[in-house]
Amino acid sequence: MKIIRSATVPQSLDTFCCGLLKKLSEKYEVVALSSPGEEMQVIAEREGVRTIEVPMERHISPWKDIVALYRLIQVFRQEQPTMVHSMTPKAGLLCMVAAWLTRVPVRVHTFTGLVFPTSKGIQRKLLMLTDAITCRCATYVIPEGEGVKKDLLDYGITNKPLRVLGFGNVMGVDMNYFSRRPEVMEKARLLRDDSCFTFLFVGRIVRDKGINELCEAFDKLSHEKVPVRLLLVGPREDNLDPVSEHSIEIMTSNPTITYVGGKFGEELLAYYAAADCFVFPSYREGFPNTVLEAGAMGLPSIVTDINGSREIIVDNENGYIIPPRDSESLLAAMQRIMNDHRRRSYMASHARNMIGCRFEQGFVRQCLFEFYDVIMPEAS
Repeated sequence: MKIIRSATVPQSLDTFCCGLLKKLSEKYEVVALSSPGEEMQVIAEREGVRTIEVPMERHISPWKDIVALYRLIQVFRQEQPTMVHSMTPKAGLLCMVAAWLTRVPVRVHTFTGLVFPTSKGIQRKLLMLTDAITCRCATYVIPEGEGVKKDLLDYGITNKPLRVLGFGNVMGVDMNYFSRRPEVMEKARLLRDDSCFTFLFVGRIVRDKGINELCEAFDKLSHEKVPVRLLLVGPREDNLDPVSEHSIEIMTSNPTITYVGGKFGEELLAYYAAADCFVFPSYREGFPNTVLEAGAMGLPSIVTDINGSREIIVDNENGYIIPPRDSESLLAAMQRIMNDHRRRSYMASHARNMIGCRFEQGFVRQCLFEFYDVIMPEAS
């Protein structure tokens, strides 16, 4: 039986399916499908699977979307897969429609997050419509977490039975890799500053991640003359969802804020290990992997009360949960975690175990394999 796993851009497949496709290919014929990109060659070599490239736009592009849909129909007719399993919004819409039109027996889409709850006007209605079409064409819909499931049902996107696999999340955490190994700690020592308290943010430097509120709150905190610093790790996307000019001014003028760009591998782990607290004031998420990674590295976290984050962090146990878009609440939480050493130590000591018990990678993937075992025979 053949499975086609798809995502809009190859970076998503490379990240979310690292090692997964190779494991799946022990039982099924597996094909990876995404837009063209150098990661497709990496996936083919690392996972030992065939790859198919179909250009897809992340954003609304009617003509290009029609062309992509036509190409996907051709691919599915030629490949005749038993299952098409998509993730990310555009791949979900196009692949589920194409799979439905070509009568692929098992059509699965995983929602890793929803954009429409934080959108407005005609854009919100359009996003809700495309998500509804995706669900209508899919035979199975997997929300990444309970929060995503609740939104799909509450907003009337679908009335199909929805099942969260395990405790949620599509990747899981490699607890051996995300650990304070000697080689990681050696790199962390070069980044560590014991003379101050270090807050760390890892993610895209965009408005939706709460960077405006983070800059505002931290700027006030640093002017209280306390020994503190903020490390910002991740790419800036000024053309998609730019932060405010005021935030850029704070980032460039405040000497206690350091922007280091994107970091990967053990270099990224070193930043986790060099920090005292992870802060992630995002407006919306499906299931934020950086919060999982920070917890696995033993960091308490400050997160907003949104889907995914509230399923990883238990307030006062492994971090604090605050309202989104609220810089004053964020400032208060940052002050609290700095000043309450006893509670911070308690949360740090529980952080790694709480991630390992619910989101260890082997467990997360086993939940997916068992789900496949149940639904694949239905196609025969």
